[in-house]
Amino acid sequence: MLDIGVNTWVWVAPLTDERLADLVPKVAAMGFDVIELPFQEPGSWDPARAAELLAAHGLGVTVCAGLRPHHDLLTDDPATRDRTGRFLRAAVDAAATVGSRVVAGPLYSPPGRLWLMDAAARRRAVARLGEALRPVADHAAARGVALALEPLNRFETSLLNTVEQTLEVVDAVGSPGCAIALDTFHMNIEERDPAAALRAAGDRLAHVQVCANDRGAPGADHLDWPALRRALEDVGYRGPLVIESFTAEGLETVMAVWRPLADSRDALAAQGLAFLRDLLAGGPRP
Repeated sequence: MLDIGVNTWVWVAPLTDERLADLVPKVAAMGFDVIELPFQEPGSWDPARAAELLAAHGLGVTVCAGLRPHHDLLTDDPATRDRTGRFLRAAVDAAATVGSRVVAGPLYSPPGRLWLMDAAARRRAVARLGEALRPVADHAAARGVALALEPLNRFETSLLNTVEQTLEVVDAVGSPGCAIALDTFHMNIEERDPAAALRAAGDRLAHVQVCANDRGAPGADHLDWPALRRALEDVGYRGPLVIESFTAEGLETVMAVWRPLADSRDALAAQGLAFLRDLLAGGPRP
């Protein structure tokens, strides 16, 4: 049975050492196997301190990251590209320190950067991104970590929206340190058949984030969760399923969460965990 995790964005943003010290025992006591730590700025939390805390409470860990407005691998500005590469290496090093095998997220350009491309422009962008990510992916592979590139929906990026598009970049990078992360929220918007998209990702699939189609707790929605489970079984996925929702104070406007997604943050996590345990055990959908 797969491990089940939860992202700290359910409760807090940004993550700090103090908030993590409160959350790790809470998440462990709730029955989760894994906690996901967002890497937003180097130094906001201490990876060595986090590793000790996680070990003390028997929690596994994954790391996610996203580029900020001052990061971009596709810009013409070399200083921005260099700064972005340093940020990604720092995220990889943090992941290696805490014991995460992935850094998952849209690691190519900041969410909200949108531009129209014809087929030729897309080919150039994919080739350029492959060149920019290759040395970082090789660094990740040497540290036992994979950069797991996450396609986002059309309102957040115009570059990578689907598994098919993301596979083009993974192939262009050509490194064992580059793979795919998938999120059911974005797949529900962009993939005509989410289960088929999981199968298309195949052995390149390194990370899966889950939530309802409205970003609430998985299960209280219209997604065909048994079909998704079967697809994960078919590709031999062995990573965790991590609940990612954005209910922490301060994320509402950034992530367009305009109404409560559950009775409380704890309730969202607990309901999602219970549903996923039942799903993975082969039980009926509630």
